[in-house]
Amino acid sequence: MKTNKFLGCLGIMALATTLAACGSDSNDDSVVDTKGYVHTTDGGLSACSGILFNEDGTDNPDGTQIGNGEQGFVFKGNTTLKKGVYTLKGWVYIANGATLTIEPGTVIKGDKQTKASLIAEPGGKLVARGTQNAPIVFTSEQPAGSRRPGDWGGIILCGKAPNNNGVMAQQIEGGPRTKHGGTDADDDSGVLEYVRIEFAGYPFEKDKEINGLTLGSVGAGTTVDHVQVSYSNDDSYEWFGGTVNCKYLIAYRGWDDDFDTDNGYSGTVQYGLSLRDPRIADASQSNGFESDNNADGSSAEPFTSAVFSNMTFLGPRTFDQDFVNNADYINGGGMNPENGSSMGRFQAAMHIRRNSHLNCINSVAIGWPVGVIIDSERGNSQQAAQKELLKLNNIVFAGMDVTGSDFNKVYKDELYDYTTKKTDPSKWSFSSTFFLQPSNGNVVSGWTPAVYNGIASAILASVSAANGKSASFSGFSSNKWLDKVSYVGAFKNGSDWTAGWTNFDPQNTVY
Repeated sequence: MKTNKFLGCLGIMALATTLAACGSDSNDDSVVDTKGYVHTTDGGLSACSGILFNEDGTDNPDGTQIGNGEQGFVFKGNTTLKKGVYTLKGWVYIANGATLTIEPGTVIKGDKQTKASLIAEPGGKLVARGTQNAPIVFTSEQPAGSRRPGDWGGIILCGKAPNNNGVMAQQIEGGPRTKHGGTDADDDSGVLEYVRIEFAGYPFEKDKEINGLTLGSVGAGTTVDHVQVSYSNDDSYEWFGGTVNCKYLIAYRGWDDDFDTDNGYSGTVQYGLSLRDPRIADASQSNGFESDNNADGSSAEPFTSAVFSNMTFLGPRTFDQDFVNNADYINGGGMNPENGSSMGRFQAAMHIRRNSHLNCINSVAIGWPVGVIIDSERGNSQQAAQKELLKLNNIVFAGMDVTGSDFNKVYKDELYDYTTKKTDPSKWSFSSTFFLQPSNGNVVSGWTPAVYNGIASAILASVSAANGKSASFSGFSSNKWLDKVSYVGAFKNGSDWTAGWTNFDPQNTVY
């Protein structure tokens, strides 16, 4: 650690005191500097009651740099960022008991060199409450025209709600130190409202990317609504356990999966939209949903049993009639960040596996190679479907190459044998047979390909595919979080909840 940074941290305090208080692993008492910042350490990282600094790392309550510039920094205060433009550097942790509040209209640019990320630890709160006309934007520090998926880390919220991996036993995905989990289903990690997250997902190691928005054991006391994640280099959204309820989520041109649920996530999500770039897909196969109970597919409780309603998944063929699911076509379209992330293929609108009990109702999916995969390679999600522990009800599929498949990377609607690892071409897949059971109320409709571009035509595609089908909340009428609307898909005909706060061309926006 450089001496000038310590001097900046503590102003006119003696250098010896600075070393003890700001940068060592000692248990010396905290030190208050001339600007009123309280400095100490936390797990070997510099910690401070203030979060704003100058570019050289010196304290400044009126500065425009979030974090002191070190790779890991712990914020322990209660600060409101006034509306403005800031740069986030390093992994900035919001510690237990701390609160960072951000005013509407604020823009925060993630630093690429330090893989900048903002991480609310259990007991810490991020309160980012934008408005429809003044959203809060987290984006890349790179200039317009030069931004790529994975330019910075992302936003991570961690809480004390239940997961199926134990209390504070699970370390959050992507590399940060934070562990999460507990027994408080109503835990509060803050607010994300009218927020955009763009070009996140820096892979600090191969296959260990941070997602656009990661939610680890986040409780139902947390507000998450009107959030758009664009060009994430991993999943747009991923839940690891927790009970948080979310509304009005957009996954735009992500690299891997749009909505990924794991480790016992049991909240409710209503009104979600995913729009894919047909030239961008991950080596692991990109899906709309990817859902596991856990990595092993065990019966650990609570099960991943989230309820998603009024979702619209617009797959690659929705936006290009000439889409071909191979490496010649899926080439990144000029957006490859060249950071080790590999191109792959598109797979399914819904991939439910590893003993997941995910539920999806009143939704629309268009233009994917596969509609649904209910996969029992590990655990037995197919048995859960048969027992009505996993429900797919009142869903419209349109423009799929095949309705269903039973196994990862198998693009055939044929019954899969998990012992022989072969398909039986004389029988339909379990997935499509289950999906089309009359009691589920699902439909595979005819669909005339068109050229869709822009949000207005995307809404039109969703409404047209739904073709007036009415919503049904049978089996979920007691879910108080769900609005009992009359339509399927994310949009009511004639309405647009994306207006005013979204951005579908973040590459060329000058912030």
